[in-house]
Amino acid sequence: MLSVLMPVYNEISTLRQLLDRIAAVPVDKEIILVDDCSTDGTREMIQTELDGKFPGLRVYYHDKNMGKGAAIRTGIPHATGEYCIVQDGDLEYHPEDYTVILQAFDSTGADAVYGSRFTEGWPPNMRPLNRLVNVLLAAMVRILFKTPMTDEATCYKAFKTPVLQSIPLTCQRFEFCPEVTAKTIRKGHTIVEVPIQYEARSMSEGKKIRWTDGVEAIWTLLKFRFVRF
Repeated sequence: MLSVLMPVYNEISTLRQLLDRIAAVPVDKEIILVDDCSTDGTREMIQTELDGKFPGLRVYYHDKNMGKGAAIRTGIPHATGEYCIVQDGDLEYHPEDYTVILQAFDSTGADAVYGSRFTEGWPPNMRPLNRLVNVLLAAMVRILFKTPMTDEATCYKAFKTPVLQSIPLTCQRFEFCPEVTAKTIRKGHTIVEVPIQYEARSMSEGKKIRWTDGVEAIWTLLKFRFVRF
């Protein structure tokens, strides 16, 4: 079974469609949704229209906004599937790629599988600054951790569930990605990449990551390359 870890904050315009697409993917799955104290009506929609309407959906609520990393950390202990995958609450990523990612576990024996947005060229509509930061983060993983990687910051990070549950995470926001990558590698686990689909959304459409998160990601990779944990 696949445990879908879904941190959600203010995604009222996309969440229902996304859950429909996840439900349609032909794999045995559970959805562990953590609402990070949404203020746009998302929480109320979950409570009145979505909770109990989708097979395998379990919902947890934060009493205050704590960040994506904190929401993922809330969900991890509740995962019961053989594998876990992180799923944002928007439509940038395609749940239909779950099957490709799960097949990679079977074919490679890896401990983690990352869905890469860049193995087949740059996706349209990605801002130049985002491209630059993504190139830099992947290069840092290759140099600092001696691990091949094209897309460190991808949302679609999948793990054998015991592997993810064994990693001591401290992240609050978007530094989840570099922290879990660094600690996965340093604990001796293998990561492979597979190509996935991706449709970037703009700030006006609800994208929440900022340039300061890129700086935090760079620092997080450096920090967890050398500090003990």
